[in-house]
Amino acid sequence: MTLYSRQDALRILRIAPRQLICWERAGLISEQDTYGFPELTQLRTLSALQHLRINSRSIRNSVVAMQAVSGMSNPLLESAVIRTGSRLVFRHSGIMVDPIRKQLLFDFDAANGPHRVTVAMLPPAQNGAAANPDGRELQRLFLQAVQAEEQGRKNVAMELYRKILAIDPVYTAALINLGTLHYHQKQYARAEELYRSATLADPSYVLAFFDLGNVLDELQRVEESIAAYSRAIELAPGYADAHYNLALACERKSERRRALSHWQTYIRLDKRGPWADHARSQIRKLLSREKLAITHRGARCHPLPRGTAPSLQLVPQRPLSA
Repeated sequence: MTLYSRQDALRILRIAPRQLICWERAGLISEQDTYGFPELTQLRTLSALQHLRINSRSIRNSVVAMQAVSGMSNPLLESAVIRTGSRLVFRHSGIMVDPIRKQLLFDFDAANGPHRVTVAMLPPAQNGAAANPDGRELQRLFLQAVQAEEQGRKNVAMELYRKILAIDPVYTAALINLGTLHYHQKQYARAEELYRSATLADPSYVLAFFDLGNVLDELQRVEESIAAYSRAIELAPGYADAHYNLALACERKSERRRALSHWQTYIRLDKRGPWADHARSQIRKLLSREKLAITHRGARCHPLPRGTAPSLQLVPQRPLSA
Protein backbone atom coordinates (compact mmCIF):
# COMPACT_ATOMS: atom_id res chain seq x y z
CA MET A 1 0.00 0.00 0.00
CA THR A 2 1.34 3.43 -0.95
CA LEU A 3 2.10 5.63 2.06
CA TYR A 4 2.17 9.41 2.06
CA SER A 5 4.12 11.64 4.40
CA ARG A 6 2.32 14.10 6.64
CA GLN A 7 3.39 17.00 4.42
CA ASP A 8 2.30 15.18 1.26
CA ALA A 9 -1.14 14.47 2.76
CA LEU A 10 -1.56 18.13 3.70
CA ARG A 11 -0.50 19.24 0.23
CA ILE A 12 -2.67 16.74 -1.69
CA LEU A 13 -5.80 17.50 0.31
CA ARG A 14 -5.02 21.21 0.78
CA ILE A 15 -5.42 21.03 4.54
CA ALA A 16 -3.79 23.59 6.84
CA PRO A 17 -1.40 22.08 9.42
CA ARG A 18 -3.30 23.85 12.21
CA GLN A 19 -6.56 22.20 11.08
CA LEU A 20 -4.98 18.75 11.14
CA ILE A 21 -3.70 19.36 14.67
CA CYS A 22 -7.20 20.42 15.68
CA TRP A 23 -8.69 17.15 14.37
CA GLU A 24 -5.99 15.16 16.12
CA ARG A 25 -6.66 16.88 19.44
CA ALA A 26 -10.38 16.23 19.00
CA GLY A 27 -9.63 12.53 18.54
CA LEU A 28 -11.04 12.48 15.00
CA ILE A 29 -7.85 11.04 13.52
CA SER A 30 -4.73 9.66 15.17
CA GLU A 31 -1.46 11.56 15.00
CA GLN A 32 0.97 9.83 12.65
CA ASP A 33 3.86 10.48 10.29
CA THR A 34 2.54 8.54 7.26
CA TYR A 35 -0.92 8.03 5.84
CA GLY A 36 -2.41 5.26 3.73
CA PHE A 37 -5.51 5.40 1.55
CA PRO A 38 -7.98 4.85 4.48
CA GLU A 39 -6.49 7.77 6.42
CA LEU A 40 -6.55 10.00 3.33
CA THR A 41 -10.22 9.11 2.85
CA GLN A 42 -10.93 10.03 6.46
CA LEU A 43 -9.07 13.33 6.10
CA ARG A 44 -10.98 14.10 2.90
CA THR A 45 -14.27 13.54 4.76
CA LEU A 46 -13.17 15.80 7.62
CA SER A 47 -12.08 18.47 5.15
CA ALA A 48 -15.47 18.37 3.41
CA LEU A 49 -17.27 18.73 6.74
CA GLN A 50 -15.02 21.61 7.70
CA HIS A 51 -15.93 23.41 4.44
CA LEU A 52 -19.58 22.95 5.44
CA ARG A 53 -18.72 24.85 8.65
CA ILE A 54 -19.32 21.90 10.96
CA ASN A 55 -16.92 22.27 13.87
CA SER A 56 -14.74 19.53 15.30
CA ARG A 57 -16.75 19.21 18.49
CA SER A 58 -19.98 18.57 16.57
CA ILE A 59 -18.26 16.00 14.37
CA ARG A 60 -16.76 14.31 17.43
CA ASN A 61 -20.13 14.17 19.22
CA SER A 62 -21.76 12.57 16.17
CA VAL A 63 -18.94 10.06 15.71
CA VAL A 64 -19.01 9.00 19.38
CA ALA A 65 -22.80 8.68 19.29
CA MET A 66 -22.61 6.58 16.11
CA GLN A 67 -20.02 4.31 17.69
CA ALA A 68 -22.36 3.80 20.64
CA VAL A 69 -25.46 2.92 18.62
CA SER A 70 -23.82 0.95 15.80
CA GLY A 71 -20.73 -0.72 17.24
CA MET A 72 -18.58 0.76 14.44
CA SER A 73 -15.00 1.52 15.35
CA ASN A 74 -14.63 4.32 12.79
CA PRO A 75 -17.93 5.64 11.34
CA LEU A 76 -16.07 8.15 9.16
CA LEU A 77 -14.60 5.23 7.21
CA GLU A 78 -17.27 2.56 7.61
CA SER A 79 -20.26 4.65 6.52
CA ALA A 80 -21.18 7.64 4.37
CA VAL A 81 -21.50 10.93 6.25
CA ILE A 82 -24.36 13.24 5.26
CA ARG A 83 -25.26 16.68 6.55
CA THR A 84 -28.95 17.33 7.22
CA GLY A 85 -29.42 20.89 8.43
CA SER A 86 -27.10 21.34 11.40
CA ARG A 87 -26.68 17.63 12.10
CA LEU A 88 -24.68 14.72 10.73
CA VAL A 89 -26.27 11.42 9.80
CA PHE A 90 -24.53 8.27 8.63
CA ARG A 91 -25.64 5.97 5.80
CA HIS A 92 -24.72 2.32 6.20
CA SER A 93 -26.18 -0.79 4.50
CA GLY A 94 -28.97 1.23 2.90
CA ILE A 95 -30.11 2.84 6.15
CA MET A 96 -29.39 6.35 7.44
CA VAL A 97 -28.84 6.82 11.16
CA ASP A 98 -29.07 10.02 13.19
CA PRO A 99 -27.06 8.88 16.23
CA ILE A 100 -27.59 11.98 18.38
CA ARG A 101 -31.37 11.57 18.23
CA LYS A 102 -31.16 7.76 18.07
CA GLN A 103 -33.20 7.70 14.87
CA LEU A 104 -33.27 5.46 11.85
CA LEU A 105 -33.92 7.36 8.61
CA PHE A 106 -35.28 5.28 5.74
CA ASP A 107 -35.05 6.53 2.15
CA PHE A 108 -38.37 5.79 0.46
CA ASP A 109 -37.33 7.41 -2.81
CA ALA A 110 -33.55 7.67 -3.02
CA ALA A 111 -33.76 9.04 -6.55
CA ASN A 112 -35.25 12.28 -5.23
CA GLY A 113 -32.50 12.98 -2.73
CA PRO A 114 -31.59 12.05 0.85
CA HIS A 115 -34.09 14.36 2.53
CA ARG A 116 -37.16 12.34 1.51
CA VAL A 117 -37.15 9.96 4.45
CA THR A 118 -39.39 8.36 7.01
CA VAL A 119 -38.18 8.37 10.60
CA ALA A 120 -38.24 5.77 13.35
CA MET A 121 -36.47 5.57 16.67
CA LEU A 122 -33.57 3.18 16.99
CA PRO A 123 -34.44 0.18 19.17
CA PRO A 124 -32.52 0.05 22.45
CA ALA A 125 -29.57 -2.30 22.58
CA GLN A 126 -30.54 -5.78 23.66
CA ASN A 127 -27.67 -7.31 25.63
CA GLY A 128 -27.53 -11.01 24.89
CA ALA A 129 -30.51 -10.76 22.56
CA ALA A 130 -29.47 -13.93 20.73
CA ALA A 131 -29.96 -15.92 23.92
CA ASN A 132 -33.06 -13.99 25.00
CA PRO A 133 -36.31 -15.05 23.28
CA ASP A 134 -38.11 -11.88 24.40
CA GLY A 135 -35.26 -9.72 23.07
CA ARG A 136 -35.34 -11.45 19.68
CA GLU A 137 -39.13 -11.14 19.52
CA LEU A 138 -39.03 -7.44 20.41
CA GLN A 139 -36.47 -6.71 17.72
CA ARG A 140 -38.47 -8.67 15.14
CA LEU A 141 -41.71 -6.85 16.02
CA PHE A 142 -39.98 -3.47 16.04
CA LEU A 143 -38.50 -3.92 12.58
CA GLN A 144 -41.89 -5.07 11.29
CA ALA A 145 -43.49 -1.95 12.77
CA VAL A 146 -40.89 0.33 11.19
CA GLN A 147 -41.40 -1.33 7.80
CA ALA A 148 -45.18 -0.94 8.15
CA GLU A 149 -44.72 2.79 8.85
CA GLU A 150 -42.43 3.09 5.84
CA GLN A 151 -45.11 1.49 3.67
CA GLY A 152 -47.84 3.78 4.99
CA ARG A 153 -49.66 1.05 6.96
CA LYS A 154 -50.03 3.16 10.11
CA ASN A 155 -52.68 1.01 11.83
CA VAL A 156 -50.56 -2.12 11.42
CA ALA A 157 -47.55 -0.28 12.84
CA MET A 158 -49.55 0.94 15.83
CA GLU A 159 -50.75 -2.56 16.63
CA LEU A 160 -47.19 -3.91 16.44
CA TYR A 161 -45.92 -1.17 18.78
CA ARG A 162 -48.70 -2.07 21.23
CA LYS A 163 -47.60 -5.72 21.12
CA ILE A 164 -44.05 -4.62 21.94
CA LEU A 165 -45.23 -2.55 24.90
CA ALA A 166 -47.33 -5.45 26.16
CA ILE A 167 -44.09 -7.44 26.41
CA ASP A 168 -41.89 -4.56 27.61
CA PRO A 169 -43.81 -1.45 28.82
CA VAL A 170 -40.60 0.66 28.92
CA TYR A 171 -39.36 -0.10 25.40
CA THR A 172 -38.54 3.53 24.69
CA ALA A 173 -38.33 3.28 20.89
CA ALA A 174 -41.85 1.86 20.71
CA LEU A 175 -43.16 4.50 23.15
CA ILE A 176 -41.77 7.32 21.01
CA ASN A 177 -42.90 5.91 17.66
CA LEU A 178 -46.40 5.06 18.88
CA GLY A 179 -46.64 8.49 20.49
CA THR A 180 -45.71 10.13 17.21
CA LEU A 181 -48.38 8.17 15.33
CA HIS A 182 -50.98 9.37 17.83
CA TYR A 183 -49.58 12.91 17.55
CA HIS A 184 -50.08 12.96 13.77
CA GLN A 185 -53.65 11.77 14.31
CA LYS A 186 -54.14 14.75 16.66
CA GLN A 187 -54.68 12.38 19.60
CA TYR A 188 -52.57 14.66 21.77
CA ALA A 189 -53.55 13.34 25.20
CA ARG A 190 -52.47 9.81 24.31
CA ALA A 191 -49.30 11.09 22.64
CA GLU A 192 -48.43 13.00 25.81
CA GLU A 193 -48.85 9.87 27.92
CA LEU A 194 -46.51 7.89 25.70
CA TYR A 195 -43.87 10.63 25.49
CA ARG A 196 -43.91 11.08 29.26
CA SER A 197 -43.49 7.34 29.71
CA ALA A 198 -40.45 7.52 27.42
CA THR A 199 -38.88 10.33 29.47
CA LEU A 200 -39.35 8.28 32.63
CA ALA A 201 -38.02 5.10 31.01
CA ASP A 202 -34.90 6.92 29.78
CA PRO A 203 -34.32 10.40 31.31
CA SER A 204 -31.44 10.97 28.86
CA TYR A 205 -33.60 10.43 25.76
CA VAL A 206 -33.36 13.87 24.11
CA LEU A 207 -36.06 13.35 21.49
CA ALA A 208 -38.57 12.21 24.12
CA PHE A 209 -38.39 15.65 25.77
CA PHE A 210 -38.47 17.43 22.40
CA ASP A 211 -41.57 15.51 21.29
CA LEU A 212 -43.17 16.09 24.69
CA GLY A 213 -42.59 19.82 24.20
CA ASN A 214 -44.29 19.65 20.80
CA VAL A 215 -47.43 17.98 22.09
CA LEU A 216 -47.63 20.30 25.11
CA ASP A 217 -47.39 23.23 22.73
CA GLU A 218 -50.31 21.81 20.71
CA LEU A 219 -52.26 21.56 23.98
CA GLN A 220 -51.42 25.27 24.61
CA ARG A 221 -49.57 24.46 27.84
CA VAL A 222 -46.75 26.80 26.95
CA GLU A 223 -44.89 26.88 30.27
CA GLU A 224 -44.73 23.09 30.35
CA SER A 225 -43.57 22.98 26.73
CA ILE A 226 -40.81 25.48 27.56
CA ALA A 227 -39.66 23.21 30.40
CA ALA A 228 -39.59 20.19 28.08
CA TYR A 229 -37.65 21.99 25.32
CA SER A 230 -35.24 23.36 27.91
CA ARG A 231 -34.56 19.85 29.19
CA ALA A 232 -33.86 18.65 25.64
CA ILE A 233 -31.33 21.46 25.24
CA GLU A 234 -29.71 20.63 28.58
CA LEU A 235 -29.16 17.10 27.29
CA ALA A 236 -28.07 18.21 23.79
CA PRO A 237 -27.02 21.90 23.63
CA GLY A 238 -26.51 21.67 19.88
CA TYR A 239 -30.07 20.48 19.16
CA ALA A 240 -31.06 23.24 16.71
CA ASP A 241 -34.74 22.25 16.39
CA ALA A 242 -35.20 22.49 20.15
CA HIS A 243 -33.76 26.03 20.17
CA TYR A 244 -36.13 26.99 17.34
CA ASN A 245 -39.25 25.67 19.06
CA LEU A 246 -38.18 27.08 22.41
CA ALA A 247 -37.75 30.52 20.83
CA LEU A 248 -41.30 30.33 19.46
CA ALA A 249 -42.66 29.28 22.85
CA CYS A 250 -40.81 32.09 24.63
CA GLU A 251 -42.28 34.64 22.22
CA ARG A 252 -45.76 33.35 23.07
CA LYS A 253 -44.96 34.08 26.72
CA SER A 254 -43.57 37.54 25.80
CA GLU A 255 -40.14 36.45 27.05
CA ARG A 256 -38.45 38.40 24.30
CA ARG A 257 -34.86 38.37 25.49
CA ARG A 258 -34.95 34.63 26.09
CA ALA A 259 -36.49 34.11 22.64
CA LEU A 260 -33.79 36.28 21.06
CA SER A 261 -31.06 34.17 22.65
CA HIS A 262 -32.47 30.95 21.22
CA TRP A 263 -33.09 32.44 17.76
CA GLN A 264 -29.43 33.52 17.71
CA THR A 265 -28.29 30.07 18.82
CA TYR A 266 -30.44 28.47 16.14
CA ILE A 267 -28.87 30.40 13.24
CA ARG A 268 -25.40 29.58 14.59
CA LEU A 269 -26.33 25.90 14.38
CA ASP A 270 -28.33 25.99 11.14
CA LYS A 271 -27.34 28.83 8.81
CA ARG A 272 -29.29 27.93 5.67
CA GLY A 273 -32.85 27.29 4.62
CA PRO A 274 -36.31 28.73 5.29
CA TRP A 275 -36.20 28.12 9.03
CA ALA A 276 -32.91 30.00 9.33
CA ASP A 277 -34.44 32.85 7.28
CA HIS A 278 -37.42 32.96 9.64
CA ALA A 279 -35.11 32.99 12.66
CA ARG A 280 -33.19 35.96 11.23
CA SER A 281 -36.48 37.78 10.60
CA GLN A 282 -37.50 37.27 14.23
CA ILE A 283 -34.12 38.49 15.44
CA ARG A 284 -34.49 41.70 13.41
CA LYS A 285 -37.97 42.29 14.82
CA LEU A 286 -36.88 41.71 18.41
CA LEU A 287 -33.79 43.92 18.09
CA SER A 288 -35.86 46.65 16.45
CA ARG A 289 -38.40 46.48 19.27
CA GLU A 290 -35.68 46.68 21.90
CA LYS A 291 -34.04 49.64 20.14
CA LEU A 292 -37.33 51.51 19.98
CA ALA A 293 -38.00 50.84 23.66
CA ILE A 294 -34.57 52.16 24.67
CA THR A 295 -35.00 55.24 22.46
CA HIS A 296 -38.42 55.92 23.95
CA ARG A 297 -37.06 55.79 27.48
CA GLY A 298 -34.08 57.97 26.54
CA ALA A 299 -36.38 60.68 25.14
CA ARG A 300 -38.10 61.22 28.49
CA CYS A 301 -35.80 63.93 29.84
CA HIS A 302 -36.28 67.41 31.30
CA PRO A 303 -34.21 70.55 30.59
CA LEU A 304 -31.84 71.66 33.32
CA PRO A 305 -32.58 74.95 35.11
CA ARG A 306 -30.47 77.91 33.93
CA GLY A 307 -27.11 78.10 35.60
CA THR A 308 -27.09 74.40 36.55
CA ALA A 309 -23.97 72.57 35.44
CA PRO A 310 -24.70 69.36 33.59
CA SER A 311 -23.56 66.15 35.25
CA LEU A 312 -23.71 62.48 34.48
CA GLN A 313 -25.86 60.23 36.64
CA LEU A 314 -26.46 56.51 36.64
CA VAL A 315 -30.20 56.05 36.31
CA PRO A 316 -31.66 52.54 36.73
CA GLN A 317 -33.72 51.48 33.73
CA ARG A 318 -36.75 49.23 33.71
CA PRO A 319 -35.58 46.02 32.06
CA LEU A 320 -37.34 44.63 29.03
CA SER A 321 -39.48 41.56 29.50
CA ALA A 322 -37.16 38.61 30.01
